[in-house]
Amino acid sequence: MGDTLVEVKNLKKEFPVKGGIFSRQIASVKAVNDVTLKIKKGDTLGLVGESGCGKSTLGRCIIRLLEPTSGSIHFEEKDITSLKGGALRNLRRRMQIIFQDPYSSLNPRMNVGSIIGEPLHIHKIGTNKKERADRVKELLELVGLRAEAFDKYPHEFSGGQRQRIGIARALAVNPDFLVCDEPVSALDVSIQAQVINLLMDLQQKLGLTYLFIAHDLKVVEHISTRVAVMYLGRIVETSSSEDIYKNPQHPYTQALLSAIPIPKIGARKNRIILQGDVPSPVHPPTGCHFNPRCPIAEEKCKKQDPSLKSTTNDHCTRCLKVAPLDI
Repeated sequence: MGDTLVEVKNLKKEFPVKGGIFSRQIASVKAVNDVTLKIKKGDTLGLVGESGCGKSTLGRCIIRLLEPTSGSIHFEEKDITSLKGGALRNLRRRMQIIFQDPYSSLNPRMNVGSIIGEPLHIHKIGTNKKERADRVKELLELVGLRAEAFDKYPHEFSGGQRQRIGIARALAVNPDFLVCDEPVSALDVSIQAQVINLLMDLQQKLGLTYLFIAHDLKVVEHISTRVAVMYLGRIVETSSSEDIYKNPQHPYTQALLSAIPIPKIGARKNRIILQGDVPSPVHPPTGCHFNPRCPIAEEKCKKQDPSLKSTTNDHCTRCLKVAPLDI
């Protein structure tokens, strides 16, 4: 694994669907379906896909906020899938999350000093109250807020400022790995760039590694080292950020990229309009899960379930019609 920080192997997460008089399990939602990926130290893996495809569930499974149904999660070559108690609590210092909505992820009854200082108290960082308060003020300045924010409450800040508070809280315990769960999707466009630039600056200063979950493909292109495209609980394509935007191979990736607007008057691009709706993760289609909506699907796509295969040295695609790499 070498410089790999996080490795996920054949990860699955299913949620039970209950019904009937006795509320028995009658089916299961396959939110994450056999996902395998690696994230190298210092890199940013951008995870993209439609709403409901399992991106946030995957991120929360990796940092053990959700228990995976099967598969394994390795952090610095150590299997953390079954950690519990004190061992899991110690791991929390290494892996943190920035939540999507800055309006609901901060406790309105706690002031900023208490919100950011809470992880310090839980993990017993700092020997006394003054040390922890000084650390909180350092974190506030690190994310571009004044130390005077210490005694204020979340409702006194804008959305962008609240997200900076959320970032400071995540950084309080000096983590190595951050799951950024759509951290700018709830913010105004003018504020999004500021938060993205802040995250990139912090990555350089602190040597952080990110899993960056987002809808906005232009944001992902800007911040990511590598990109993974997710559809119906599965990774359908992975590559370097530069390559996947220049040479998308999976039909779903091509459709996503065709929807990015061109910031130029009169400029046009060939849009790929997908037919139908996303299938139910309770009963995914047979064969390739994308075949009911795929513009190039053939009869074999309804019967054969493709694996994620290498198509170039740094590019993997889950599609029967894309030629695999000859080794």
